[in-house]
Amino acid sequence: MRIDLHTHSTASDGTDTPAELVRGAAAAGLDVVALTDHDTTRGHAEAIAALPEGLTLVTGAELSCRIDGTGVHMLAYLFDPDEPELARERELVRDDRVPRARAMVGKLQELGVPVTWDRVAAIAGDGSVGRPHIAEALVQLGVVPSVSDAFTPEWLADGGRAYVEKHELDPFTAIRLVKAAGGVTVFAHPGAAKRGRTVPEPVIADLAAYGLDGIEIDHMDHDEPTRARLRGLAADLGLLTTGSSDYHGTRKTCRLGDHTTDPEIYGEITRRATGAFPVPGTGGTSSQA
Repeated sequence: MRIDLHTHSTASDGTDTPAELVRGAAAAGLDVVALTDHDTTRGHAEAIAALPEGLTLVTGAELSCRIDGTGVHMLAYLFDPDEPELARERELVRDDRVPRARAMVGKLQELGVPVTWDRVAAIAGDGSVGRPHIAEALVQLGVVPSVSDAFTPEWLADGGRAYVEKHELDPFTAIRLVKAAGGVTVFAHPGAAKRGRTVPEPVIADLAAYGLDGIEIDHMDHDEPTRARLRGLAADLGLLTTGSSDYHGTRKTCRLGDHTTDPEIYGEITRRATGAFPVPGTGGTSSQA
């Protein structure tokens, strides 16, 4: 089995619609794909309607969190999307995205960058606007050569010159809410130092003691020494280890299935989940929710 547990669609900051994403996952030879848009489950219905036969969909989301000034991305799998407290927190995060993005555009303009809110909004379309959309605007303007190059202290990285904070969950709260909704939590790309500060290992140990299920290890932003260190940490803490593409369509260079999760780990994730269950494809062809 080939299992990719971290992808994004136009429901947040990817460039493929949910229907295009699942069809692309099947074409890439995946058996299982998780749709984990930022702080939203809005793309799930369309993905399910278009799910090809032979492909299983894991519903999820990537939750925006922060602890001691450091950003944390928490992958949440197979939770009940209608659980009210978790749904309310996701809504608070989403509601803060537009004013935050407008403020970052304002900071960029003060820095002399001729970016406009209209340009960023057009790039985001119906998705949940965020830094990747602003980064793409910077690429279009020739300010940076790629989206990744916008995530530096000079521009949009945490604490960068154009960075603006937003409403984010405490990761301990995120774990509690996801667990209460019957879901499973995995710390996304915890060693991605190129994105900015990372969470110290003692904090990961505290999260594990609080109920964190796993950490994402095989990821494009982790070099081999980082992966080896994280595998040792996961073994010490009894955490599950996953691998994923973090696919965003054309917004990043990674492809669906570039990194995958061991089938035994996937089985354990599904065993622990009680809020929702993986959805097997029945040959859907719809491109609409």
